[in-house]
This record gives sequence, structure tokens and C-alpha cells, in this order.
Amino acid sequence: MNLNRGVGTADIGAFADSLAESLNRQMRAAFQPEERKSLRRFSSTEVAELLRVSPSNLRNRHKDGSFPEVFTDGRGHRYYSAEEIDTLRDILARTGKNAEAYLPGRRDGDRLQVISVVNFKGGSSKTTATIHLAQRFALRGYRVLALDFDPQASLTTFFGIRPELEFSDSGTVYDALRYEGKVPLSSVIQKTYFHNLDMVPAGLLLSEYETETANALARRVQPIFAERLALALDEVGADYDLVLIDCPPQLGFLTLTALAASTGLLVTVVPGMLDIASMSQFLKLASETVQTVEEAIGRKVAWDFVKFLITRYEPSDGPQTQMAGYLRSILAGQVMTEPMLKSTAISDAGMTQQTIYEVDPGQLIRKTIDRALSSVNNVADELEQTIQMAWGRR
Repeated sequence: MNLNRGVGTADIGAFADSLAESLNRQMRAAFQPEERKSLRRFSSTEVAELLRVSPSNLRNRHKDGSFPEVFTDGRGHRYYSAEEIDTLRDILARTGKNAEAYLPGRRDGDRLQVISVVNFKGGSSKTTATIHLAQRFALRGYRVLALDFDPQASLTTFFGIRPELEFSDSGTVYDALRYEGKVPLSSVIQKTYFHNLDMVPAGLLLSEYETETANALARRVQPIFAERLALALDEVGADYDLVLIDCPPQLGFLTLTALAASTGLLVTVVPGMLDIASMSQFLKLASETVQTVEEAIGRKVAWDFVKFLITRYEPSDGPQTQMAGYLRSILAGQVMTEPMLKSTAISDAGMTQQTIYEVDPGQLIRKTIDRALSSVNNVADELEQTIQMAWGRR
């Protein structure tokens, strides 16, 4: 008699429970003693770069008393919290020669920039790009809302949240999109440990939106899916300069909802033939599907910009370099000049759900983290220029 009963659904559920419990223990251990993530302080070199001032200017401002004193270690090196960086930014805006340069966010007449990070294929670094860009922009002085639109909730986990434990029944973006019992978006926005950066979590329940939307379309429920996020953002838009949306790796109703509410698209792509072919299919299908959405809502869906970000790039890899050049020749100025490099620093930081802005630089090889920071900073700065141009500046 065969005593092997095989593996059933109960076993799979037990695997999930075991993994969730273990991951929760690891996360709590990683963020002791608070058992929540917290943000490190930043060196004077980092702060000077963020504020666009010279290190000597920063030192002199402290000496003449126009900048308040901050934490100083035993060697006399200053370290700043994100809140203190904002305080310095406000002082520079009041006393500097080019005040507006220190306040890069929205001004009267500027519309909220909603940027969806998208691709058809998993593994193109959508979540990695979203979280790093959101944090960089927050450090630069923008008021940022990061929105997790993927039921797998990787972005949510990056913020030190276990969605299957903390938001198993409610509290995610699904509650602000659902067709019955919908709540205001403000009620599911989470304040984070990262100054200037709020987030809206996701969870497995968000996958219900796909089925519910199909049923709602059949019953002609209003507002339709393509308008639901835009209307939700109207309630909180005045509180933010930028919204970054981490979309799921498929073109379902969730992604279409994000696309319809967006003012800009950032398409991540690994420079390989299969990835580019997959992206081509995504763009074709998106174009045709969005046209159908336009007919349903009676207006054109238009974006201020569509940019392609090359990710997981290794400059020493000949085939990758060739494919990156191929992309640039076909899509011309739409491909961002700066790629996001493949980096062991980003991978190592991610082992503890951290980014290269959060991890203690002393824990990684200096050359490795400097290379990663330079890459991500350059990508963010280039996208920042695009955002500023959408607001009619530069």
C-alpha cells in the first residue's frame, strides 16, 4: 500500500504560515530594540549633496550660527536626521540667493505628479526602483506618497510591514478602490519612519479587485475602474508633490487603474532580448487596452512623459551593452541616459528589507555602496529634471 498521500492544500497553507512566522521573527530581530524600522542619520557629505551646497558652505553655516547644531560624534563629524535636513533646507530657502532652488516641490498651478512604475515581466526591478526613487525624492525635499498596487506587497514589506499579519482583513489600498464599502484613501495611508514619505500598503485581498472589476463592468457600476484611483487621489493630492505606484507585473485592471490615474510612466527593462521582447508586447497590449479605456471614460489618457529605465545593468557585460544601445537607437530620447546598475550593495541591503539609503554605510564595502548610491542618485536626478520640466521649469 502506498502511504505517500502527496502534498495537499493544507500543506501549502502550513508552508505559508511557517514562512510568515519566521520572516516576522527575522524582521523583529533586525529592527531591535523598537522592532520597527527607523532611519539612520546622514553625514555632512551626504547632506551637502542633497541640499546642493558645498561641504565648506555647510561647515561655515554652522560656524556662523545660521544653522543649528546637530549630533556630532567623538571625531567632530556631524550627522543629521532627515527632519534636520529639512530644517536646513527651509533656512536656505529663506536666506539663500536662489531660494526656490531649495524648495523643489509643487507650486501654485503645478499638478500632482503620479508616476506608475510598470512592466509586463517580473524581475525588472520595479519595486527596487520605486522604493529607492521614493526615498531619494523624500530626502530631496519632495512630499512623497508610495502606493503599493501589487497583491504580492513587496513594496509594503520594504517598509518593515508584514501585510499578511498586519493587514490580512483591511487597511490596504484595496479598501479605497473596492466597489462596496469603499473608504477614503486617507484612512489607509500609513506614516512611515522615513521623513516626507508616506505609503499605502497592499495585501493579498487586492487581487479581489480584478474579479470585482469584471463584475462591476458587467453591472455598469460607477465610477468605473479607470476613474477610481484618480478620484481617491483627489482627496489627498494637496498633501503631496509626487505619487509613485509600484504596479503588478501584468496588464490587468490594477495596472490599468494606475495608468489611467498617472501623469507619467516609468517602464523598467533589463537589457536582454527576452525582456525587451516582453516589454514590446506589454506596450502593444497597453496601447490597445488603454484606447478601450478612453472610450469607456469619454476622455483621452495622456501622460506628461513616458521614460524607459534600464535596470540590473552591468557595463562590463557586452551583450547587455549592445542591447542597451539597441534600445536607445529605437526609442531615442525616451530611454533614460542613466541606468540603474546591478549592485551587490542593493542586494545585500535588501536581505534585511533595507535600501542603500537606510543601511549603515559601514556595513558594506565602501566602493560598492558608493557605486550603488551614485547610480541610484543619478537616475533619480534625471527623473527629477523630467518632473520639473512637466511643471514648466528648467
